[in-house]
Amino acid sequence: MSNFSERILFAAALALAAAGPSPAQEQQEDRFAKVEIKVQHLREGLYMLVGEGGNIGLSVGEDGVFLIDDQFAPLTEKIKAAVAKLSDRPVRFVINTHWHGDHTGGNENLGKAGAVIVAHDNVYQRMTRENFLAAFNTTVPPAPKAALPVITFNDTATLHLNGDDMHAVHYEHAHTDGDSVMYFKKANVIHTGDIWFNGTYPFIDVGSDGSVDGVIGAVENILTLADEQTKIIPGHGPLGDKQGLQKYLATLKDIRARVRKLIDQGKSLDEIQAARPLADYDATLGKGFLPGERFLEIVYRSLSSK
Repeated sequence: MSNFSERILFAAALALAAAGPSPAQEQQEDRFAKVEIKVQHLREGLYMLVGEGGNIGLSVGEDGVFLIDDQFAPLTEKIKAAVAKLSDRPVRFVINTHWHGDHTGGNENLGKAGAVIVAHDNVYQRMTRENFLAAFNTTVPPAPKAALPVITFNDTATLHLNGDDMHAVHYEHAHTDGDSVMYFKKANVIHTGDIWFNGTYPFIDVGSDGSVDGVIGAVENILTLADEQTKIIPGHGPLGDKQGLQKYLATLKDIRARVRKLIDQGKSLDEIQAARPLADYDATLGKGFLPGERFLEIVYRSLSSK
């Protein structure tokens, strides 16, 4: 799928994740019909599922099945089919890393099927009201009741399931204001949610109180949990590790410094974009979800909002 189509799909799917059927939604479902759910084994009982939207974490074992995020509603049956190959148990818990529809779109289907949905307090608050995604000029309606988290937490939460302790930690003002990172202590696996886009520019939702500084701070903290054997599931992109996350951190810090220097010189957004301060990164990181010009605008707006 082209980068442009990828962005349009994301924006439209976010808007439609909580809405009723429509011709546009039917068109989206046709696109999702071609998606294959790929399963990558990480450790005993732990997997990463890749389809369309945010990467899913999966734990299976004697206590049942739980998912970290659930992509889009039209993919629920495919996700359940992939899970069924690994366990005969239904999905018991779904834990959302944040509120965006490519991570929570399957909530309603799974909630109606009996799964307990867990997320940070701010995820619940955002899903219960209309949100405007300025980056895509898109309004996202409130989610239906069955899609809402029924258990929420403030700073941390721990699930003691399937022989491990999965610790959820909230990071303020990172990708959004409701991000949670999931850390499986015994298995040494971390799911970062959209705090990490592995291999591309990240989308930082400034309109949802996300910030460049917050993402950098979160990544610095996540790295204190990781060692050379840690397997790290990013929100988007291939499975990563500590070295890859360190490289991502260095890149974000360099980008922040470049843009902040131009802002401090009194440059406007148009002038900064004309200067192309991220040209050397665009050739690689700009080939994904966000083109360099759009990401530069996000960084500018984040740093200028102080």
